Amino acid sequence: MFRHPLARLLLLGQLALVSWMAQANSPVEVEDVMGRKVSLNLPASRIVLGFYPEDYLAVAGEGGADRLVGMSRGWFVKSRPAIWSLYVAKEPQLAKVPDLGNVQDQSFSIEKTLAVKPDLVILAKWQYEALAPDLPRFEQAGIPVVVVDYNAQTLALHMASTLLLGKVTGQEARAQKMADEYKAKIDTITSRIAAAKRQPPRVYIELGDKGPADYSYTYGKDMWGAMALLAGGDNVAAPFVDRWGPMHPEQLLASKPEVILMAGYESVSSAEAMQVGQDISAQTVLRRLQGFAARPGWSELPAVQQGRLYAVYHGATRSIMDAALIEFMAKALYPDLFQDIDPLATYQDFYRHYLPIRPQGTFMLGIKQGEAN
Repeated sequence: MFRHPLARLLLLGQLALVSWMAQANSPVEVEDVMGRKVSLNLPASRIVLGFYPEDYLAVAGEGGADRLVGMSRGWFVKSRPAIWSLYVAKEPQLAKVPDLGNVQDQSFSIEKTLAVKPDLVILAKWQYEALAPDLPRFEQAGIPVVVVDYNAQTLALHMASTLLLGKVTGQEARAQKMADEYKAKIDTITSRIAAAKRQPPRVYIELGDKGPADYSYTYGKDMWGAMALLAGGDNVAAPFVDRWGPMHPEQLLASKPEVILMAGYESVSSAEAMQVGQDISAQTVLRRLQGFAARPGWSELPAVQQGRLYAVYHGATRSIMDAALIEFMAKALYPDLFQDIDPLATYQDFYRHYLPIRPQGTFMLGIKQGEAN
């Protein structure tokens, strides 16, 4: 039987195809960042995305937007409308993806999520924790949920989250490259600082969304606080703020930070708030920085006296793109150690290599740099 070589080759080819299809349709077990074992068919083709849209799109690559059948986009569109517009211009289908609501304001809809019939739901860790009472409904419907976490701003979780996104989208090599590049940048920062053996400079970071008149969130162990550790800073808020919250002005003045970073978005509700990002000019950023420098008592702070007051883009936090911000912070803290590092180039290169848009604006600026423009 099948003595003819061509017939035998055709049979072998058919058997190989059947074997490949069986493997492709067989569930694969993955482990998410919470250590949960999740079984799903890979790559996922009908995805609901809870958070981190840029990281997802960067890892998934071409066609990634086409796989989205639902997303929680309110926070992104509200805080970064200009960036969202750039994405929609390049990927018009994003505007048609159903918005499933926001976990932050308790408008996220389990019913709407079930209705779009996803084969995978990707949630941020904080979303998973907030939705915990409702998540059994996904399990009952046979919909797997995996958890990623860029909010913690740690090297380990950034890499694990990126590799997991690569696994579920079938872009493992792309994700590995991205994670390796991130690790190399962080290792450069931490190794140089360790070799220098200096006293960590005191640093304070605040989200300047309320303007100079009111102190807004600063950060303890999460987000900017974790980034400050990677950048070799002594976070003056750490003794007073656990995760995030305001620091009393008197405590800040007594802490005498040597470097201050004011974080902001493009979209602000106050004419004095820290405005940074897409389409925002350096002149606007400088004017807002000068407003914070004039806060009562700040003229006595070493950071203000030495011109070490900086604006940074909050939109690039909670993302593997924060490598650029960590470089910028490290350079602000240790300018002589990082003269060869160009944080803005790092930020722009990430978009050039991994994303379809090319942001233009002011994403990081020192008060002295602004005065020179």
